[in-house]
Amino acid sequence: MRRNPFDELEDMFDRMSRQLDTGDLPEFRSVPVDMQDHGDEYTVVADLPGFGVEDIDLTFADGDLRIDAAREESSEEADDEAGTYVHRERSESVSRTVRVPDPVVEDEITASYNNGTLTVTLPKQSESVEGHNIDIN
Repeated sequence: MRRNPFDELEDMFDRMSRQLDTGDLPEFRSVPVDMQDHGDEYTVVADLPGFGVEDIDLTFADGDLRIDAAREESSEEADDEAGTYVHRERSESVSRTVRVPDPVVEDEITASYNNGTLTVTLPKQSESVEGHNIDIN
């Protein structure tokens, strides 16, 4: 008797669903970002609700903007009134790397954080094609 290939797929989805329900998978959360090109600079806006400025690590290297945010997980025992977790999705740490398409002036990168939104401004390197005039004596 030949086995139905869709049975294997269904078994795989069942296993994945059980792992998600029990939290057996390693936790990985990505930071949602928007990137805009304003001509002379890029702006990256990332949603990081629930994190403080001190929780966020922002680095730029080799054309990649890396955003890491981590907060300490509460280790307090839940009392009867607070209850125990049935389902938990809010992450204690998130990470995202964004590739910046053009060279930027690294010393002039700025960032601000307001109401859970991180805004990073990356000024582009100017392409000087004009050169300069040379006087002839």
